[in-house]
Amino acid sequence: MMKKSIKDISVSGKRVIVRCDFNVPLNEEGEITDDIRITSALPTIKYLIEQNAAVILMSHLGRPKGKADPKFSLRPVADRLSSLLDQEIIFKSADQVVNDEIKEISANLQPKQIMLLENVRFRKEETENDPKFSKELADLADIFVNDAFGTAHRSHSSTTGIAEFIPAVSGFLIEKEIEFLGNAIENPERPLLAIMGGAKVGDKIPVIENLLDKVDSLIIGGGMSYTFLKAQGYEVGLSIVDEEKIEMAKSLMDKAIKKGVTLLLPVDILAAKEFSNDAEASVFDIKDFPKDWMGLDIGDKTVELFKNEIMKARTIIWNGPVGVFEMPKFSKGTRSIANALAESDAVTIIGGGDSAAAVRQFGLSEKMTHISTGGGASLEYLEGKTLPGVAVLQDR
Repeated sequence: MMKKSIKDISVSGKRVIVRCDFNVPLNEEGEITDDIRITSALPTIKYLIEQNAAVILMSHLGRPKGKADPKFSLRPVADRLSSLLDQEIIFKSADQVVNDEIKEISANLQPKQIMLLENVRFRKEETENDPKFSKELADLADIFVNDAFGTAHRSHSSTTGIAEFIPAVSGFLIEKEIEFLGNAIENPERPLLAIMGGAKVGDKIPVIENLLDKVDSLIIGGGMSYTFLKAQGYEVGLSIVDEEKIEMAKSLMDKAIKKGVTLLLPVDILAAKEFSNDAEASVFDIKDFPKDWMGLDIGDKTVELFKNEIMKARTIIWNGPVGVFEMPKFSKGTRSIANALAESDAVTIIGGGDSAAAVRQFGLSEKMTHISTGGGASLEYLEGKTLPGVAVLQDR
C-alpha cells in the first residue's frame, strides 16, 4: 500500500479525527453482542494517544435513515470503549452530530483526551457526501485518519468528503487490510486458491472474473454453486439458482479452462425437503439429484475434494460459506472448510461477512492469518476496484 499511515506523519499536539467502523450488533436491550469492530480499532486509538494527539472518533451504526434515532445512538460504544481503554470517553448525544457544544468541546480537547461523535448517519448529508457536512467534520480537527475498512467502498462525508479539507492518512486497520488483501492478489505465495461461497451469484461474478486472472485454483460452493452446476447441465431440484446468470457461469467456466485454472464444484450435496433444521435430509451424488429437494450443504466426498485442494495451497482467500451453517444440520461443510484452513500452513485470509462470522462461531479466529473487517469492501477490493475511502488518502 503506497498510502501514508499515521506512522508517516507527526500527530503530537494535533487534533486527529478518526473514522472508525463501530457498526456493532446490538440486542433488543441495546447491548453490544460482539465488539470485534471496537477492539479492532484500539491499536490506532492507542497509538494516537501515546503520540500525544487529541482524538475525535466518528462512526455510523445501523441505518437511522438520515435522522436522529436514539436506538442507533453510539452511547453503548462510548461506554464499551471507556472500559476497554480505561479512560473517559467524552460523548454528548447531538442530533445534528456537530453543533456549537461539540465544536467547543473539540476546540478545547487536550492531548490524550478522546471524544466520540454521535452516529454520523443521523445526518442525511452523510450518505449524500454533502461538502457542507464534510466541512463541519473537518473543522473539528487538523488531520483525518480513515480506519474504517468496512465502509471504505462508500463515498460518504465521513469517509471521503472530509479529505477535501484536511490531510488524510490511514489507520493501522486499513493499512493491514490492504497489505493482506493486496499481497494475496498481486504478490501471493503460490499456489493461490480462492474459495467462493454464499448465496448471491450476482455479487460474486465480477470477483470471480477478476480472480480467474490471478488464482491457480478456485472452489465454488454454497448457494452460488447450484447456478454453476445447472450451467453444466445437472438437475439441482429446488436449490437456489440465478437463472439470469447461467450463461455467465458457463463463460466463467470456459475462461477457467482457457486460463488453466482448476475450478472445483460440489460432487455430492446434502439436501433437504424444506429449508429447516428439522427437515428430512439426505446426501445425493450430483448425477442423481432429485427434483423436489433443495441443496443446503456439501456432502462428504466434496469435503474431501475441497480439503485436498486446500492442502496444496500456499495462499487462500475464503469469501462465503459453503452451506447454511446457521443451521447445525447443514453446518458441517462450512465447519470442515474452516478446520482445513485452520490446519493449513498457508496464508489464510477470510473475506469478512458470513465467512468471518462462521470462523468466529467455530472458535477458529486465532488460527487464521487475517480476518477482514469489511465484507462489501473486501469483495470490491478482490474485484479489482479502487476503494474511494483509500483513494483519498495521501500518497507516500
